[in-house]
Amino acid sequence: MTVVNPYADQLTRTPVERREAEVLGGTTAYWVYGPADADTTILAVHGFRGEHHGLEPVVAQLHGIRVVMPDLPGFGETEPIPGRAHDLDLYAQWLQHFAAAVAPGAVVLGHSFGSIVSAAAVSRGLETPRLILVNPIGAPALEGPRGILTRLAVFYYWAGAKLPAKLGDALLRNRLIVRVMSVSMAKTRDPQLRRFVHDQHDTYFSRFADRDVLHDAFVTSVSHDVSEFAAAISQPTLLIAAVRDDITPIEKERELARIFPAAELVEIPDVGHLIHYETPVPAAAAIERFLGAH
Repeated sequence: MTVVNPYADQLTRTPVERREAEVLGGTTAYWVYGPADADTTILAVHGFRGEHHGLEPVVAQLHGIRVVMPDLPGFGETEPIPGRAHDLDLYAQWLQHFAAAVAPGAVVLGHSFGSIVSAAAVSRGLETPRLILVNPIGAPALEGPRGILTRLAVFYYWAGAKLPAKLGDALLRNRLIVRVMSVSMAKTRDPQLRRFVHDQHDTYFSRFADRDVLHDAFVTSVSHDVSEFAAAISQPTLLIAAVRDDITPIEKERELARIFPAAELVEIPDVGHLIHYETPVPAAAAIERFLGAH
């Protein structure tokens, strides 16, 4: 059965070009969306196990803004960085170098795991006029409302890394487990939108290079959160948070907003950790207003 992309018409009207850049000894694949002569450029960083397609529904809603979206090292079409552990130091350093080479001075946007990478890089000196974090990981994942499930995920990724290579890889790419993850995150009751969300995860959630990179990234995602870096980020920051997020509860997002020297929090109701799929329209509206206000 063909799954309809509810944002397809808007995406077809958005110019896009695939490019590559050499960063830290590896080749980073990235995509450029929107008008080449736009006054504002956003550098967007996707979440864990994702790649650039995940944020396309948000990009499709933006008007007159250029968006540069790379696949993180080890995910999608970007190969791992040779000889490096794919931990937070690597990802933050990679983002700094990628931004300097491809999108200097761009507004930085990070979603989920990308919020940790983006906040770490900006706190360490990545130059950007503003920072936007969507579904930010605002508190330790193990302390979230689904801490038990997070601990099961820790065991899952540990097992995937420790089992014999073929068996471990099969476990990590198992379609049934991917579907369980997708079902647990989706909040929409729209059956067509739910089918689209599940199809996106089925199609793109296993496009990681190997189990070692995946394990490194997962450990990073549950070992760090944005609150570690918030106080050191002086740039105006927009937090777009979900009221029903099971990874970072909205109360923790409100606390996170108070740590930043200059942050605004936009809360989107009736959605969880999939703002980019389920509610891209209000997310994009908040982004446009935030950029226009500054």
